[in-house]
Order: sequence, then C-alpha cells, then structure tokens
Amino acid sequence: MNRYPLWKYLILAVALIIGVLYTLPNFFGEDPAVQVSAARSTVKVDAATRQRVDQLLSQAGIQPLAVSQDASSIKIRLETTDQQLKAKDALQRALAPDPDNAGYVVALNLLSKTPAWMASVNARPMYLGLDLRGGVHFMLQVDMQAALTKKAESLAGDLRSVLRDKNVRHAGINRNGQAIEVAFRDATALQAARGVIADQFADLQVAESVQGDTTMLRATIKPEAARRVQDQALKQNMTTLHNRINELGVAEPVVQQQGLDRIVVQLPGVQDPTQAKRILGRTATLEMRLVDESAEGRSAELGSGAVPFGSERFLERDGRPVILKKQVVLTGDSLTDAQANFDQQTQQPKVDLTVDAKGGRIMRDVSRENIKKRMAIVLFEKGKGEVLTAPVIQSELGNRFQISGSMNTVEANELALLLRAGSLAAPMEIIEEMTIGPSLGAENIAKGFHSVAWGFVAICAFMIVYYMLFGAFSAVALGFNLLLLVAILSMLQATLTLPGMAAMALALGMAIDSNVLINERVREELRGGASPQAAIHAGYDRAWATILDSNVTTLIAGVALLAFGSGPVRGFAVVHCIGILTSMFSAVFFSRGLVNLWYGRQKKLKAVSIGTVWRPGSDGAITKAE
Repeated sequence: MNRYPLWKYLILAVALIIGVLYTLPNFFGEDPAVQVSAARSTVKVDAATRQRVDQLLSQAGIQPLAVSQDASSIKIRLETTDQQLKAKDALQRALAPDPDNAGYVVALNLLSKTPAWMASVNARPMYLGLDLRGGVHFMLQVDMQAALTKKAESLAGDLRSVLRDKNVRHAGINRNGQAIEVAFRDATALQAARGVIADQFADLQVAESVQGDTTMLRATIKPEAARRVQDQALKQNMTTLHNRINELGVAEPVVQQQGLDRIVVQLPGVQDPTQAKRILGRTATLEMRLVDESAEGRSAELGSGAVPFGSERFLERDGRPVILKKQVVLTGDSLTDAQANFDQQTQQPKVDLTVDAKGGRIMRDVSRENIKKRMAIVLFEKGKGEVLTAPVIQSELGNRFQISGSMNTVEANELALLLRAGSLAAPMEIIEEMTIGPSLGAENIAKGFHSVAWGFVAICAFMIVYYMLFGAFSAVALGFNLLLLVAILSMLQATLTLPGMAAMALALGMAIDSNVLINERVREELRGGASPQAAIHAGYDRAWATILDSNVTTLIAGVALLAFGSGPVRGFAVVHCIGILTSMFSAVFFSRGLVNLWYGRQKKLKAVSIGTVWRPGSDGAITKAE
C-alpha cells in the first residue's frame, strides 16, 4: 500500500544529486581577478592580446592562478588582493597609458572558485544583484518623440524624392512636427500622390483638408508603425548601452526595458557613478569619406610623405594607415539600417546598407563621379576616429547598397552591428540615480542569509516537536525544497536580490503548509479508527486536492506579479513561482518517499510517530488515542 516502485526512488535520487551539484557552486566563494576588455567597439581582444597579457604579467613577476579568455575579455585569476592590485597597475600602464584614449579597459573583478568539472556542466553560482553586491543604478528616459520626429523627417525626404521621380507636381512639402504636409492645386496630382503613398509608404495614413484653392494632404505615421519605430529605437539604445558598459568591466550588468520608454541600467560592483554616467552618455558618430588616392595621399599612407592639405590620417581596424579627405560625404544620421547577408551570386558575406532619401541622392552623385575609388566608413568615439571598412565603389549607388569583399560571416555581422549601434537611436535622459556601497551589500547578504536560515531552523524545530518523526520527515523535505530552489535559480543563472531572498524565506513558510495539511489529515484518519498504513495512504491521497488548489491559486498571483510587475517585483515573483513548484514536489512526492521508505515495509505496523492524536470519546470527552 505504502511502497514506491524503484523508478520513483531513482527520480528522487537524481533530483537530489542535481540539486546538490548545482547548489554547491554558491559555497565555493570567489577569487580576486583582473579583467581586460576592449575600450572601443573596434578594438579586438584576441590571441595576440592574450599573449601580450601573459608577457606583461611575467615581466611584473606575477604568477596567476589561471588566465581565461572569452569572446570579449581576458580574465586573470589571482591568489590575493595585493597581487590583484599589482597586476592591474602593470596591465594599466602598458595597455591603457592614456585614460582618455585607451584601447583597453583594465578593471578589478571577482571570479567564482567553482571547480572546472562543475563549470563544464554549467554548474555556476547565482549572480548577486545590486542591493547585495553594491554598485550603481540608473533609470533612463528615452525621448520617443525625437525618434518619431526623426522618422517623419526621413519619410518626408523619401516622399519628396519619390514624387519628383514620378513627376507628380505639388506646391510644397513640409514637415510639421511628426506630420508631413503636401500642398496640391491639381486634383489629378492629388490622386496620383495618394496612390504613391498607398503603394510605397505603407507606414503613413493620409487625410485631406482644403485651404482656399489649395488642397493639403496631411500624412501621419500609423500607430502600429509608430510602435515599431519606438520599439526599434529602444532596442538599439539598449544594444548601444550594452556595448558601452563593457568598458566598465562589469561581470553581469543589467540592462532591461521598463515600461514603454524607460531603460534600467544596474552595474554591480561599480562605485564611480561619474565614470558610469560619462560612458553611458557618450556619443558615437559615423561618417563616410572618400579615400585620398592622389600620389601625395599614397605616399603619406606608406609613411614616406606628409599628409596632403585637406586630408587626414586614420587607422583601419587591423592597424594599417589610410588617408581620407576631410570633406564628409554622409553622416550616420542618414543611415537607417545595416544587415549582414550573403551575396546571391558569389555566396560571400556582405553588409546591406540603407540610407534615407537625402543620403541616397548624395550617394548617387558622389558614387557616379568616383567609380573604382574607395570610400571609407569611419566610427568616431571619444573624439577619435577609426576606419571600419574602406571598400571600392563598383557602380553608381543609391538608397540601398552593399559592402562586400574580404570578410567572413562573423566580421560581416560585427560590422553590421557597429553600423547600427554606433550611436543612440533616440536621446536619453537619466531620471533616477542611486549608489549602493559594498559594505551595505555585505550587510544585506548577511541579514538575508540569517533570515532564511533562522526561519528554516524555527520551522523545523516546531515541526519535530509537534509532529515527532513525521515532523522530521517534513523538515528533511523542506531542506530538499530549499536545495531544489537554489539549484534551479543557479541553473537559470538568475540574479539574486533582496526581494528574491524575501521570496525564498516566504517559500519556506508556504512549503511547510503542505506538510501540515498531510500530517493533520493522517491524524484525522487515525482519529477515525483507520489502521496506521491506511491512515498514511488516505492522508496523502486526500490532502493532495487541497494542496494542489491552494498552490495553484497562489501560483496565479505569482504569475500576475511576473507578468505585470517590473524590477524588484519581478525578482520576487520569479523566486516565488519556482518556490511553489518545488514545494509541491518536495512536500508530496519527496516526503511520501521518506515515509514509505520508513514505514512501508512494516506489515504489522501498530502505530506511527506523528505526535499526540486526540480522539473524542463516547461521552463527548476528548481522550488521547492509544
């Protein structure tokens, strides 16, 4: 009656092993480390950088515990904080001697001591949030109206160009806020313009108004198209912020959308808000310039002559010099899109660029006069320009053209990202700023840990005193529930915050409710005269419906918090929902496994240790059950 088949015990054993495996990394602690990352989006952290870092550490007499490299940084693990500071100074002097024009960022960091074999199966500790580790918090407001105005300006230029190409006569095109107004004195031209807008400008909706002998066609951006523009602006700003935050060497920055037009940036471990604000608010611009291919320009490129008047010297991404004319052909404001793709004829990677109508006219005129000459795309950051690419103009260009040549798929995607996210799509303003010191974070960790630990101890003590052996089973199941909860959060690489720790403490109190229901149901069956084995069986079976109902209703509330909440509320909701699911598994499935293992094989069971069972007598008096 009260026996589990072998496969159920195997499930419990596997769950226990996984829980222990993924919970343990949170107890290994951290090593002091130094992180080297790129200060500019055009600087690469590659094998050559790794070799140089090794040489610098050797020259400084520093023996690191380990050196690891990923796609964006090199991390040097050290034994003591003194070595950490010494290594940072040595690398800073060599890799970033000028802070205002540095190619690399050298930052202090902490790396988990998790053994390599655990890390190989992605058993890593949870990340600590801003309130537990300290750092800076910003909330930025994105100016969505500026993004819509910029889109309207681009559409106005495109419409003007298309109407001219279609020979549709009008009395003037003006942009009034986010609306485009086109004046007509001819009904035929008006109808032709409406047809052009319907065919080629699906994002616009039009309305007519008569002013004397002039009919005004007013085109505005459709609500769904405006929503797309705002979403794209928000995503591009978040991508740009991610790229800029990499300079700070933050291990796990949080850049997330809040509401329709706000971005929350949390930088754990960063204590200098001035530097963070400077990097977040930095402007990056794109320019397109012609390469100076005169004899003087080529001599200057080879280093055998001076830079000609009217030209400037820049470096390509591989370090080669290139001489560009000072005259700017086009700026990044005209660039509307950049996507990596493959050439259908050669199957080679390429980058497709799209510019607005004004940019298309400029590109058409300039390219017509400079076929078989090179044009460079320059990214300016921190007042310094670097050449992203300098392809040869093969034919006359227009609104859409492509860059192709000696690049692989990774380089094509990287170039497209740099072109798209080199600058912000819409201006932003910091509307909230907060700094949390590391000492306060450590205090929060201690208080949170103590609250969970003492809550767990108090619950276990009460259950054991009141329910005896069944209370001990409930305490073990509660410990298993906490183990599973921490393991799942670690597997998800969740960021633990104070609200998350509060939800963890709450999950313990809610989880034990299920065991209380089961234990009381077993007592009720015993009180009714059922045998111990039958009471255990009926207690678990009949309590399940109540447990399921109560947990599902609580889970609905948690899902609502997760769906409609933001920030700390969502952090609380994630732990809360996972805690409900793990509590149902541990309180019912795991605790019954323990009870079955202890009592299930006893055929002539006369009593169970579940505390005092009071039974009403025939005269109405309540007596202790024997």
